[in-house]
Amino acid sequence: MANIIFPRSPREVMAGWTYLPRFVDKIRLHLAGQLHPDYQENFCKGFDAAWLKAAGVSAEQFIEVVRNSITDGEVCDWVMNNVRKTDVEKAAHRDALLNHGKQDDPQLKARLKMRKEQAGFAHRDDIQTFVDFIDADEKRI
Repeated sequence: MANIIFPRSPREVMAGWTYLPRFVDKIRLHLAGQLHPDYQENFCKGFDAAWLKAAGVSAEQFIEVVRNSITDGEVCDWVMNNVRKTDVEKAAHRDALLNHGKQDDPQLKARLKMRKEQAGFAHRDDIQTFVDFIDADEKRI
């Protein structure tokens, strides 16, 4: 699997949920046997798990939803009908995701710094969060 098919940016939104389109892409790639090894270790962990927890959905359940759909519209409809969270809850998830790495957590900041150095981004002051890092690593910014 030499070529990486990048999932959508973590900033993308579906059914009011930031990150959801990326997770759907990762599931579709996984089901097709095309999820690059770089993504497999954290599949349904990390940000994926954060969305699942915020939405109150199990990984197995959501993978089946995506497996049994053809379009993003079908997934979106399922989420709209089955994930009953307020706009405040969705905003809290969005804010936690988009600011992950910016908080006053020295270990998290050190991890982001290390990841930037490993990727050759140590000079990139615009990369302030892990979402920034993902977008830079996947050549979006």
